[in-house]
Amino acid sequence: MQPLIDTELWLAHKRRALARPVEGADFLMRRAAEDLADRLGAVERRFGKAAALFCQTSAATEVLAGSGKVADIVRVETNQAFLAGETGVVVPAETVPFEAESLDLVVSLLSLQAMNDIPGVLAQIRRVLRPDGLFLGALAGAGTLAELRESLLAAETELHGGASPRVLPFTDVRDAGALLQRAGLALPVADVETVTVRYSSLFGLAADLRAMGETSPLFDRSRRPATRRLFARAAEIYAERFSDPDGRIRASFSIVWMSGWAPDASQQKPLKPGSAKVSLKTILEKPTGH
Repeated sequence: MQPLIDTELWLAHKRRALARPVEGADFLMRRAAEDLADRLGAVERRFGKAAALFCQTSAATEVLAGSGKVADIVRVETNQAFLAGETGVVVPAETVPFEAESLDLVVSLLSLQAMNDIPGVLAQIRRVLRPDGLFLGALAGAGTLAELRESLLAAETELHGGASPRVLPFTDVRDAGALLQRAGLALPVADVETVTVRYSSLFGLAADLRAMGETSPLFDRSRRPATRRLFARAAEIYAERFSDPDGRIRASFSIVWMSGWAPDASQQKPLKPGSAKVSLKTILEKPTGH
């Protein structure tokens, strides 16, 4: 079966963006790193060995080092260029190169959405975590670039009588929670935060996506050249449907956060069915005061 995502193309886009940096275009990674710092700060424990898995930049390792909670950090990337001279491990995408139960913490920022086998990657992460080890990951989720998707589909349908997908299908937050459970992680939590960014036009958004290395890596992408006419019409539709009163357009980026722990006997367990001291029916029927 043909994979959904052309991983080599995604990596080529990322390497090209790295070679031609644009100031400020890393705003989503910086936001994810800030959120990682907050989430790690809420965990009241220390970690022996941690891995920053396919995070593309040093942002995650800087957060881990700055937290004062991690003794040893290993960066894992798919290409030497992402390490930018830092020490790290280079492996093929979707490979978690550690022995079983050898890590206390694994973090991953904004790369899982480009993996063809997310369940397989999560299962590998579960395998390498020691009992009561923690996984924290962020990926682009459902709703990301919804406005761009709609505008391109409408423009291509209007101009060519049909449309091909040009934006990745992203994981829903409910599916993310189910994936954590499927991987065997305990106490799974998935939540989503939507970041709205405003641009003067679709072309400003497209420039940022190129600078992020996030142009479409779909295998099933259209092989018809994207013409100036197509993007011009898509920009018109975008402005008609998704602009604010000042004329600037909105672009949505949904960041789904996933967390789960390797099972351990010390962890809190859910109550067994029927073991509650008070029934839900009693609570619902209890009159409330005013």
